[in-house]
Amino acid sequence: MTTKLFGTDGIRGTANRGNMTAEVALKVGMAAALQFRNGDYRHRVVIGKDTRLSGYLLEPALTAGFISMGMDVILVGPMPTPAIAMLTRSLRADLGVMISASHNPFEDNGIKLFGPDGYKLSDAVEAEIEANVADGMSENMIASSKLGRAKRLYDAGGRYTEFVKRTFPRGQTLDGLKIVIDCANGAAYKVAPEVLWELGAEVIPVGVDPDGYNINKGCGSTDTDYMCSQVVSHGADIGIALDGDADRLMVCDEQGAMVDGDQIMALIAKNWLDRDLLKGGGLVATVMSNLGLEKYLKGIGLNLERTKVGDRYVVEHMRANGFNIGGEQSGHIVLGEHLTTGDGLMAALQVLAVVVASDGPASKVTRLFDPLPQFLKNVRYGAGQPLDDTHVKNAIKEGEARLSDTGRVLIRKSGTESLIRVMVEGEDESLILSVVDDIVSAVEHAAS
Repeated sequence: MTTKLFGTDGIRGTANRGNMTAEVALKVGMAAALQFRNGDYRHRVVIGKDTRLSGYLLEPALTAGFISMGMDVILVGPMPTPAIAMLTRSLRADLGVMISASHNPFEDNGIKLFGPDGYKLSDAVEAEIEANVADGMSENMIASSKLGRAKRLYDAGGRYTEFVKRTFPRGQTLDGLKIVIDCANGAAYKVAPEVLWELGAEVIPVGVDPDGYNINKGCGSTDTDYMCSQVVSHGADIGIALDGDADRLMVCDEQGAMVDGDQIMALIAKNWLDRDLLKGGGLVATVMSNLGLEKYLKGIGLNLERTKVGDRYVVEHMRANGFNIGGEQSGHIVLGEHLTTGDGLMAALQVLAVVVASDGPASKVTRLFDPLPQFLKNVRYGAGQPLDDTHVKNAIKEGEARLSDTGRVLIRKSGTESLIRVMVEGEDESLILSVVDDIVSAVEHAAS
């Protein structure tokens, strides 16, 4: 086990290796229970998972960890990550756990933790849990007579389905709309088609046959070609692709053309502004969102406030500053009016509500601005610190000067790999490519 457990979105790694073994899961369960055990009552934790084979390894290990510390465990099986956030609050649990590596292939898995308020844990709380794991917890284990119990909640899917349906505008239905829904062979393979069908849509489900190995494989929000082809071949009105744990989405129009998270956020923000639902005077996105989104929002009197990459940081900024819409270009959309974390299905319903109300094709409804050209290149590095190199700093400074106020440069380290991400965007495509190449060359030289 490495000394560092938590990354930008919980704990993640290759199943049965490193930080993602049954031993680590057991200790994380114990440490998290210790962190949230704060009174003389029956504590409870909700545990959900996606459809990966390794869920069968990690779920019982986490369960044993919680039970050994006196927590009752409520098992809900395959369920979207946002459902765990919702159920944690609804069931008055002390903690929620989602076993998922989101959009990663089946070989990986992860552990995401939610507090009793349904929000992901802060860096500080994660650090305390990590310290508990490192220090050992044998002296804090409860007496054998106070061990927890485990039970399965069989109506979890129905609870979540009704919760999501209530976020759809009252009086509207999806009657007459033909929708392709790609569930990535993941956590939403049952609930997502049901929600759309119960709201009146003609549903064409794909990615709904999980076998433990095929999650996100050739399907879902990170591989949308099949969804797009199905939309065209079936003559559907729109396509929706979720990722493995259904906390993000991508959309394609009736022509099979993709609509990213920036366009989705713009669409929902404009709709909520018109309906007097928008709070905060704009929305929150990360540094990766396109300048085109920022200019569009400014044109309708709204602000775009940026955070570092990670939906958790978006949510923290939303809570601190009174916003109720935020998200990422990658399709994490957080609707604070309804839930505490990103929900791909819930965001999809907001898009569908606009399409239904407009009575126009998705190709016209879902594109509110022209994105500026944006290019991203990754540079692998070793043990050094290439961003501290003088030549790299000079290349970045020169690139920013060349772009002036027509674009921007963003350089950052990956939160999960030894990569430097070089992103440049602006109005002049050839200039952008030149700036990217110059900075990448400097980083490669410093990293060699």
